[in-house]
Amino acid sequence: MKLGRVASPDGVAFVAIEGEDGAQTAREIAEHPFGEPTFTGRSWPLEQVRLLAPILASKVVAIGKNYAEHAAEMGSQAPEDPLIFLKPNTSIIGPGAPIVRPPSSQRVDYEGELAVVIGRPCKDVAAAQAGSVILGYTVANDVTARDQQKADGQWTRGKGYDTFCPLGPWIETALDPADLAIGTTLDGVSVQSSRTSLMLHGIGEIIEWVSRVMTLLPGDVILTGTPAGIGPMEAGQTVAVSVEGIGTLSNPVVDK
Repeated sequence: MKLGRVASPDGVAFVAIEGEDGAQTAREIAEHPFGEPTFTGRSWPLEQVRLLAPILASKVVAIGKNYAEHAAEMGSQAPEDPLIFLKPNTSIIGPGAPIVRPPSSQRVDYEGELAVVIGRPCKDVAAAQAGSVILGYTVANDVTARDQQKADGQWTRGKGYDTFCPLGPWIETALDPADLAIGTTLDGVSVQSSRTSLMLHGIGEIIEWVSRVMTLLPGDVILTGTPAGIGPMEAGQTVAVSVEGIGTLSNPVVDK
């Protein structure tokens, strides 16, 4: 099932997206998308609504240096254990919304990633049981003020600006994430191309590691790391991240 969030003529709603490309329908979900969703009976053609970020997370947990080639391009060794950091939920935007470059940064980078969306409250989850707490998967861009990340020595400021966590276009609940193509384009030119099978720490291991530290809540998002090929974005460009089996998340870039 494809789960999304839309702005419709009737307001904001969670929806299930049904049908084939070009003839898709957004079917309104009552209340929330967790568990077995119930429907209100209202629906809209997808082209008549605006896709928003598919989930409202209480927190975004991100994994750093989870592809060996990316760790190498950052000039560091691959970490033995998952390296986690947080992005504020105020950094989340949806498809088509502009990524805003702050005037205090001279270099703002794209980082295309597969994201995991948590489906129920959980703590101390064994890796083998991780699938039972996952709602589904979406596409993410871990936007980073690279100069500030390096200058600060910790990553909160460089990763935390408003608009620095695009998510979408929807959540795919029926997906095997083990070996998916992942790629990023900048103005249509390929800049990242890899597969999720090259992640150093798999999704089960990541959820086990993170849930030992903190309770995960329904809607929380885990970014699983970016492959090699990171680079800067300039105002006027468009960045698009694609993950096989989910879709493409596209956002324009602007200066504040």
